[in-house]
Amino acid sequence: MSHHAVPRPTLRSQFVRGLLRLAASRGLRGIHYSVGIDATILSPAMPADTAPVPGAGELTAGQLSKLHRRITGWFAETARDLPWREESCSPWGVLVSEVMLQQTPVVRVLPVWREWLERWPTPSGLAGEPAGEAVRSWGRLGYPRRALRLHAAAAAIVSDHGGKVPDNYTELLALPGVGSYTAAAVAAFAFGRRETVVDTNIRRVHARLISGVALPSPSLNAAEMRLAAELLPDDVGTSVRWNAAVMELGALVCTARAPKCAACPVRDSCAWLAAGEPPPSYLPKGQAWHGTDRQVRGAVMAVLRLADTPVPPEMFQQEPADLGFAADGIGVPLAALHRLNSAPEQLERALAGLLGDGLAEQHLGGYRLPA
Repeated sequence: MSHHAVPRPTLRSQFVRGLLRLAASRGLRGIHYSVGIDATILSPAMPADTAPVPGAGELTAGQLSKLHRRITGWFAETARDLPWREESCSPWGVLVSEVMLQQTPVVRVLPVWREWLERWPTPSGLAGEPAGEAVRSWGRLGYPRRALRLHAAAAAIVSDHGGKVPDNYTELLALPGVGSYTAAAVAAFAFGRRETVVDTNIRRVHARLISGVALPSPSLNAAEMRLAAELLPDDVGTSVRWNAAVMELGALVCTARAPKCAACPVRDSCAWLAAGEPPPSYLPKGQAWHGTDRQVRGAVMAVLRLADTPVPPEMFQQEPADLGFAADGIGVPLAALHRLNSAPEQLERALAGLLGDGLAEQHLGGYRLPA
């Protein structure tokens, strides 16, 4: 793979500032974009990122239309057959999938999503159960606070929307625990709305295809968001397909570590390939796991998910042989927890953190999932 860069056009310095002035002249206080689970509000007063990010304005209308056709056409032929993409999938099913898919691979989400929809096919079903049941059924998807958020959102949907998932960005964003990304994605994919949906995969495709860099910036910036909005097709139906298609392209072809450029439908238009595939300007840092508080929290949660009664605090410290449990029930996750040999203060931090996050509660002198 060659890493010899060739000169490429850079963004005129006034490009983003001009867009911000345009927003101000139209009386727009801010424009929302969808990234992860947090709302990003770009204000005309917000300074734009100074890094050169070529915009869609540097493409002709014909070139932009060609990108739309090629990528959505590729998606129509090669998209994965996922249950939340089926026409029969309810808006609730789409919402559950979007929350589960945040920072979690599809292969891990699929079985848990099916279990959830079978058990709770409507928001009212989940809202009628204790929050702890949502956490228990979350299994090992990670980031279990998402289960609490879904439970809270289900309760709000029942109390404020007659049990029906809201069909627009503003009302979706008002649901507890629903951020900008989820609100825009559900509005687009469940209700066919024209929304700017931006996740990590979409950012990476835009970075390579348009900006000519290997990876997007470590943190989202105003120029990236303007670019995403400019690339979005004007036609509502096409915009929905575009969002899904670019996301799929980033997930399957334009991957972070080993992009499959030969399979890319727009490789002849890719600025990164034209620049000689320059290496990234930084190396993403993965999150540590072994020996961390996160690992201990996960091990404690595994115990609580299988416990039918409150677990006394001393059980988290004692060796399995002292407990008299057979190798089933909570004896198995307890043994796994003890094998970590966590210091008492680390276990205390883990339990205190779970209590603070609402993922556990104290009852009858022990710990259990929230009722």
